Amino acid sequence: MSTSVNKVLILGSAALKIGEAGEFDYSGSQAIKALKEEGIKTVLVNPNIATIQTSEHLADEVYFLPVNPHFVEQVIVKEKPDGILLGFGGQTALNTGIALYKSGVLKKYNVKVLGTQVSTIIDTEDRELFNKRLDEIGVTTCRSKAVSSIDEVVQVAEELGFPVIIRIAYALGGLGSGVCRNKKQLMKIAMKALSHTSQILVEEYLEGWKEIEYEVVRDKFDNCITVCNMENVDPMGIHTGESIVVAPSQTLTNREYHMLREIAIRTIRHLGIVGECNIQYAFSPTSEEYRVIEVNARLSRSSALASKATGYPLAFVAAKLSLGYGLFDLPNKVTKSTTAFFEPALDYVVVKIPRWDLRKFRLVSRRIGSSMKSVGEVMAIGRTVEEAMQKGLRMLDIGANGLVGNSNFQSTHVERELREPTEERIFAVVQAMKSGISVDRIQQLSHIDKFFLHKINHVVEIERELERTKQKTLSEPLLRKAKGAGFSDKQIALATESKEETIRQRRHKFEIHPSFRQIDTLAAEYPAKTNYLYLTYNTSHDDIQFSPAPAHPRTHAHRSDGEMEKWSIAHPHALQQPVLILGSGVYRIGSSVEFDWCCVNAGMTLRELGHSAVMLNYNPETVSTDYDEFDKLIFDEISLETVLEIVHKLNPLGVVVSMGGQIPNTLALPLQKAGVKILGTIASDIDRAEDRHKFSSLLDSLNIAQPEWTEVTTLEDAKAFAHRVGYPVLIRPSYVLSGAAMAVASTDAELFRFLKRATDLSSEHPTVISKFMENAKEIEFDGVAQHGNVVVYAISEHVENAGVHSGDATLVFPAQRTYLETMRQIRAIAKTIASAFNINGPFNIQFIAKNNSVSV
Repeated sequence: MSTSVNKVLILGSAALKIGEAGEFDYSGSQAIKALKEEGIKTVLVNPNIATIQTSEHLADEVYFLPVNPHFVEQVIVKEKPDGILLGFGGQTALNTGIALYKSGVLKKYNVKVLGTQVSTIIDTEDRELFNKRLDEIGVTTCRSKAVSSIDEVVQVAEELGFPVIIRIAYALGGLGSGVCRNKKQLMKIAMKALSHTSQILVEEYLEGWKEIEYEVVRDKFDNCITVCNMENVDPMGIHTGESIVVAPSQTLTNREYHMLREIAIRTIRHLGIVGECNIQYAFSPTSEEYRVIEVNARLSRSSALASKATGYPLAFVAAKLSLGYGLFDLPNKVTKSTTAFFEPALDYVVVKIPRWDLRKFRLVSRRIGSSMKSVGEVMAIGRTVEEAMQKGLRMLDIGANGLVGNSNFQSTHVERELREPTEERIFAVVQAMKSGISVDRIQQLSHIDKFFLHKINHVVEIERELERTKQKTLSEPLLRKAKGAGFSDKQIALATESKEETIRQRRHKFEIHPSFRQIDTLAAEYPAKTNYLYLTYNTSHDDIQFSPAPAHPRTHAHRSDGEMEKWSIAHPHALQQPVLILGSGVYRIGSSVEFDWCCVNAGMTLRELGHSAVMLNYNPETVSTDYDEFDKLIFDEISLETVLEIVHKLNPLGVVVSMGGQIPNTLALPLQKAGVKILGTIASDIDRAEDRHKFSSLLDSLNIAQPEWTEVTTLEDAKAFAHRVGYPVLIRPSYVLSGAAMAVASTDAELFRFLKRATDLSSEHPTVISKFMENAKEIEFDGVAQHGNVVVYAISEHVENAGVHSGDATLVFPAQRTYLETMRQIRAIAKTIASAFNINGPFNIQFIAKNNSVSV
C-alpha cells in the first residue's frame, strides 16, 4: 500500500441524469468508507444534496460545487490533496479528471491520480486509440473509423456497408448514438452527434448478435479476475441500460464463457487498468465470432448491478486497490475467511429490468435503441429465470403483474413491436405467444435467444393451466408449480377468477411459504454468515434461523403505558426485535436517491437506538441495498404478499412506511388491515392525507382555506363544476407520486382527456378537480411531528408561480419574498393539520399564497 497518501479528493457525478443515477452515490460512498478505514482524510466534490455521500457522517469535507475543472481546481488549491479518485463519479468525474490532467492542473499541484491512470482512461475513451491498443494483442474490435465531418461519415459508411451505428467518444448512456440503415438516417444522426462532440465513430452494426458483459478487477501486481458476467436478453442495437440483463449468462457454452473471460483478462492487463472496469462484447449467435465493443475504465451502473448480484463489493475493493493493495491482501467481507482474490459463484439467477417514464412526455418517441432513455432499473433474484423475470416486472411498479395477467399492455402491432422495440416489447412477446405466433418467428423478428423465449413460453403455458381450473379445484402441485415460476398470489387469482386473499389462504393451508436464502458469493461452498437475503419458492428450507421474538403488546392493538412498562420489564432484550424499513424500489421521475437517503439514515438511527434494522428494497443502484448498512438486507419485492411473508418469519416490532416514498405509503392501509403494526403516522391517517376526497373534506371541516373543489363522479358533473368556477381547473388523482396524471385543463376537451388519464392511473381511489389559482405563489412547509405536535420545520418558497410541480420548480430556502403574516398563517395551518392527522414523523404541506391569503 502507498503510505504517502494522507488526503484524497473524490469527484462525484453531480445531479442525477439519465445514465448517471444512484449507482455513483453507492460507489462513491463505498470508496469513502474504504479510505476512512485506512485513516485517510476524504474530500468530496458533489452538489447533489439527496445523496448519502454528501451526508455529514461520511466524507471529512464536502464541497457542494459543480463537478467541472474550474471549481475542482479551486478545491485542490484550498485542500491540497495528495491523490484524486476519478472512477467513482461516472462520466462526469472521468471527463473532469481528463481535463485537469491535460491542462496540467494535477501536475502543477502535485496531485497523484490513484488507480487507473489517465493515459489508460484516454485509451479506453478515445475510440480510435482504443481500437489500436486492442489490435496490438490481436483482440477483435468492431470495424470502424473515427471521423469529424459529414463527408467523412458518408464515405466510411459506404465503405463498411449499411447498416452502421454512430457512436460518440467520451459520452455516457449512448448519447447521440444510433443505428443508420440508409443515407438519410445517417445524415440526420451524424449531424446530431457532431453537435455534441468533435469526434464520432462510424461502426459496423452487428444485427442480431448477443451482447455480453464481464466485470473485471485488476491490482497493480497484475492479478486479474472476472467478478460477474452478464448477458443481455435484448440483442445488439439496444443499449445495455435499455436491456433486460441476466446474470450469470444463460446461453453461453462453457467453452464460449471461458474464451470471453480469457480475452477480458488479457485486454484489461494490456490496458493496465488498476481497480474495476467492465468490458462489453458483441457475440455471434451462430459461431464463436466476437467483437469487443468497449471498456469502461471506471465504476458504472453495470458494476453496481454486479456488486449487488454477487455480493462482491466492487467499489470498496477498487478503492483499496487504488491505494496499492493486492487482491490477495483484502479479506472477503462476506465469508470473513477467504480473500478478495476469488471469483464469485452464483447458485441463483439475477434479472435486471429497466424502467422508462416515456408516458409522462407528449410527442416523445417510445422506440428504444442505442441511446439510453430509461430512468431506473430493478434487480430480481430467483432460482429460475421465470421466477426472477416475473418478480422483476412487478418491481417496475408500472401496473404489470408479471409476464402474464396484464390486459393493460396490449399492442395493436405486435410484429412491429417485436421488430422495432418499445419499452413494452417483453409484453409484446407474451402477446405474440398467446396469439399463436411461433417461438421461431418471434426469434426472427426480435433476435431474442430461443432459450429466453422458451422460458417466457413456459410461464404462458402455466397461466393456461391455471385458467383451465377454478379456485376451488386449484391443486397443491399446480399452486407450487405456479409459485416456483414466479406467479404472485394476485396473478394466480386473476387466472383462476378468484381473489388474492383467497389464494393466500389456500397457499397457507398447503403450507406453501417462500424460503429465505443467502447471497454468500460462493454458492454455499464455504460457510458464510451473511445478512444479504432474498426470498424464493424454489427451495424448501431457510438459510438462516429465525428466533421467535415475544409478541409486542402494540403489534396488533394499542395498549396502555402501564402494560407497555410491564412488558418491557418482562422482556429486557426486546429492543433486539427487528424493525422492518420499506424502501422506495425503482427510480422513476419523481422518486429517486432522496428516498435512499431517508432509508439509510432511518436504519442508522434505529441501530443507534439499539434496534435491529431490516431493509426491504430491490434497487441495485442504491446505498440502501448495501448489506453493510443494515442488520439484515432483504433484496425482494415491496408488495403486500412479500411484506406479510417477511413479517410472518421476522415478527418485527413494526414496519416503517414513511421513508420510501409512494410504494410503502400505498401499502400502509392493506398492511394495517392485515394486522401489521405501522410505526409512525398510522395507516388510517395516511389514507386521510392520500385520499383527495377525505383530505379536502377534512380541511373544510377545520375551516382551512383551499381552492374550491369537488370529487369527480361523472364527466358531466366535472364539466358543470368547471363551467361554474371557470377554467382553468386542476385534476388531482389520489395516491400518486410526483404529480402523476395531475394536469391543468383549460377546455372541456382537455378536462375529459386528463380525467380519463387520472382515473386510469388511480381507479381504486377518488379523483378531485379544483379551481386552478393563477398568478399565485407556492410555498412549502416540511416538518416532523410527534403525536401531532410539530417538532421541527422548514419553509421554502418557489421561484415560479403555482402550477409548476415542486419537483420541477426552483426552490429558495429560507423564503425570501414571503410576508411575515403569510408565514404566520402557514405555521398556524400546519400546526392545525399536524394535530388533526395526529402525525408521527415526516410530512410536507404545499400552500398557495395570493393577496396575503393562504390556501392549502
